[in-house]
Amino acid sequence: MIYARIAGTGSYLPGQPVTNADLVARGIDTSDEWVVGRTGIHARHLAEAGVSASDLAYEAALRAIDAAAVQADEIDLIIVATSTPDYIFPSTAALLQSKLGVRNNGAAFDVQAVCSGFVYALSIAEKFIRSGSHRKALVVGSEIFSRILDWSDRGTCVLFGDGAGAVVLEAADEPGLLASALHADGSYNPILCVPGGVAGGAVTGDPFLRMDGQAVFKFAVRVLGEVAGEVLDEAGLTSEDVDWLIPHQANVRIIQATAKRLGLPMERVITTVGEHGNTSAASIPLALDKAVRDGRVQRGHRLVLEGVGGGFTWGAVLLAF
Repeated sequence: MIYARIAGTGSYLPGQPVTNADLVARGIDTSDEWVVGRTGIHARHLAEAGVSASDLAYEAALRAIDAAAVQADEIDLIIVATSTPDYIFPSTAALLQSKLGVRNNGAAFDVQAVCSGFVYALSIAEKFIRSGSHRKALVVGSEIFSRILDWSDRGTCVLFGDGAGAVVLEAADEPGLLASALHADGSYNPILCVPGGVAGGAVTGDPFLRMDGQAVFKFAVRVLGEVAGEVLDEAGLTSEDVDWLIPHQANVRIIQATAKRLGLPMERVITTVGEHGNTSAASIPLALDKAVRDGRVQRGHRLVLEGVGGGFTWGAVLLAF
């Protein structure tokens, strides 16, 4: 039997932290108290002009590949979860493959499930590996959300940041990913979306992120609690068997409410949203990598990774690290 286990993690945040006070200094109508009180966010990182999602992905990927003690040309599957790709095409994954110097004709493609993207991509990669068709997968979440923010809308622009996180997933003799569940309901698309596009060389519609914060909060807390329970039930486990919950890092109040629903103390929840804001598909692997590198997450620990994002999409994976 072939299984899939995480062999290494990596992450990358561009530039220096931009604090809430820095945003006020730039003329945004907000305050540190307002942002922290509602979201728990103290700072975020913003990519400089000319830096792309594939650039951030490359830095995170190098760290994950090094941690996994593999060579880049051993990677035969690259999946990048992103809502802010470099181009319409080619895929950000193909551009990342080129930057890594991988020339083995392995598969490379993007997944677009917004903030659930990393969970979707990890679940897909696991199925490729378990099928026997691929041996080592690089799974990356990379976002430059600062490019799609309306900086006059304080209800959204203070929430998001840029960054990337990555894992190397490889074939193993013992189970790694124990259960997964993916869901979507497109009827909820109006409460979180970027309702614009490009046609005829011009932007059509609204090119900025728009969100109904209260509706998103209620939806997120409900489905995150449900989907975590779903993967635990599939594996025949309970929340008592979970060492760490690593949720999408969108809002500390959503994280706290989700943990409460699952009966998990916050001491067993990895929370990094305060230092980088909502980095969409990058947020879960960013949090995972930090917890691995500071020693909280260790081999043998059981983890629940879960996300919810525009679409609406949501999902979770239960894994033995």
